[in-house]
Amino acid sequence: MLKSLLIANRGEIACRIIRTARQMGIRTVAVYSDADARALHVRQADEAVHIGASPARESYLVGEKIIAAAKATGAEAIHPGYGFLSENAEFAQGVIDAGLIWVGPKPASITAMGLKDAAKKLMAEAGVPVTPGYMGQNQEPGFLAERAGEIGYPVLIKAVAGGGGKGMRKVEAAADFADALTSCQREATSSFGNAHVLIEKYIQRPRHIEVQIFGDSHGNIVHLFERDCSLQRRHQKVIEEAPAPGMDEATREKLCAAAVKAAKAVDYVGAGTIEFIADASEGLRADRIWFMEMNTRLQVEHPVTEEITGVDLVEWQLRVASGEALPKRQDELSIDGWAMEARLYAEDPAKGFLPSVGRLGHFRFGLTHRVDTGVEQDAEVSPFYDPMIAKVISHGSDRDEAIDSLVQAFDGIEVWPIKTNAAFLRRAADHDDFRQGNVDTGFIARHEGQLIVPEQASDNEWQAAARLALADHWEDTAQVPQGFRLNAAPAMRVTLVSDGNPITVSNGLDAKLMTSDFDYPMVLVGGVNDSEAFSTFIDDDHIVTFSRGRATEFVRTARGSGHSHAQDGDILSPMPGRIIAVEVTTGQTVTKGQKLVTLEAMKMEHSLVAPFDGTVVELDAEAGGQVSEGTLLVRIDKAE
Repeated sequence: MLKSLLIANRGEIACRIIRTARQMGIRTVAVYSDADARALHVRQADEAVHIGASPARESYLVGEKIIAAAKATGAEAIHPGYGFLSENAEFAQGVIDAGLIWVGPKPASITAMGLKDAAKKLMAEAGVPVTPGYMGQNQEPGFLAERAGEIGYPVLIKAVAGGGGKGMRKVEAAADFADALTSCQREATSSFGNAHVLIEKYIQRPRHIEVQIFGDSHGNIVHLFERDCSLQRRHQKVIEEAPAPGMDEATREKLCAAAVKAAKAVDYVGAGTIEFIADASEGLRADRIWFMEMNTRLQVEHPVTEEITGVDLVEWQLRVASGEALPKRQDELSIDGWAMEARLYAEDPAKGFLPSVGRLGHFRFGLTHRVDTGVEQDAEVSPFYDPMIAKVISHGSDRDEAIDSLVQAFDGIEVWPIKTNAAFLRRAADHDDFRQGNVDTGFIARHEGQLIVPEQASDNEWQAAARLALADHWEDTAQVPQGFRLNAAPAMRVTLVSDGNPITVSNGLDAKLMTSDFDYPMVLVGGVNDSEAFSTFIDDDHIVTFSRGRATEFVRTARGSGHSHAQDGDILSPMPGRIIAVEVTTGQTVTKGQKLVTLEAMKMEHSLVAPFDGTVVELDAEAGGQVSEGTLLVRIDKAE
């Protein structure tokens, strides 16, 4: 068994690997960039090595620095986690050539499955069904447009070296193909250094189903059943579950057998995932499920497989890398219950899911089955990396129980001032269609209006915040009157502002301050039979209420809070990033929704558009320039 291990990653997955390694008595070495100098994974490891500046291309993507750190600290092996260099065959070979153990598949297997077009050809030769499309070498735009027309719209353009939804565009009509191809290739080049794309038929009611496979160096390969990852936004997974709803035993057997066949075709060793796309228009059928790609690494969603099988997949990785045989045979693996995972992101759904960066001033989870995270309270959410801050995992005896557990978990999440998608995730998990198993990759788009609701404070939230504000006027909260009324006869008054809306409140009979198991008070609003409870938090002039994953902020103007507001036509940078395209010029007439500037941040492209018809009167954006959050990029005068 290994004695020491370097984790070539950061955040949640680094902490996850450290946890298992510690249980196995393996010494761990972390690596970190400037931005991660005080990160949780750095403190949890037995030793940590600084490897460069904050951008990943200067630290986590520099294989030579990571290998040097392993040799300098006496680490025997390198675990790549997921993302970064985890599927880089050249890096894997470099680790092996340095005399270290690579905790992953053979470099040849990574190469064989690393490019989507080559992988599909290999799978077709191995007898695994693949989706129809074009996977050739000719990348001339006109030629690709012709192939797309032959396949039939809608089509999907995909970077052959892609992953995580990056370098992927759905195209509905021929007129949109050229722009989508340019954007896809540009994002693919930025993320993977490879602009090569393939085109495949877009399936109208697709479900994304994947199978966890595992191989060892003794020729054994098993599957650990399937996961359903159909709940996606912009091709990025949002909620995953295992097993897949609606999967019968006959279809499962054929699907998992195909996955094992795919793994054997590349002589696979270690943890991997065979991803399939299913046409679910008539339910799950074995003859309507096609190979999509293989991920030659541990997946973000691996916890749901662990929960239903009782297997620690990281432990299996470390044992296999040490030369041991798989701990279990296929007939020793079975499904126990149901599990779900939701990805908690630092992002603002109300603003197009733009990432939210800064300090986690308040970071708390209520009752949850399992939370995997790489951050903690007072940590900084950096603009340099993926905005996922935690994975919330539930388990139940059946799907209904797993959903109830997940919804309950999000009821207890408290994050501030960073914006998160917690309330969005809760609404998705609690949606009737999701509960009934009516999911496909278009679920979020179809129900967006129900999942993303205006973030204006409700009457109950106003009452809860005001009750706490009034209580804060007394040193002894036991002396506080038992409630307050909006706009009531005065006894004690306080003015609160939420989202620019001021309301003056006074004590009355509508809310009650309660003791809490935590450091912060609970506020009960309403009557005994019709009440809503809020956990609350006070930070200087800010009062925050938490309920159902939602954080609502109020400012006490009585203590002074001046706020300057940008003009309606001011287009500000929503986060630090790099401008990669400027689509307008000063004096140009623009229409509502027209693209103005494209910003690259957190490994994704973000388009900033005109809020209304008007004229560009100021332009302070230049392609290639770096901008900070709040920088004025474009100013538009509204058309009369």
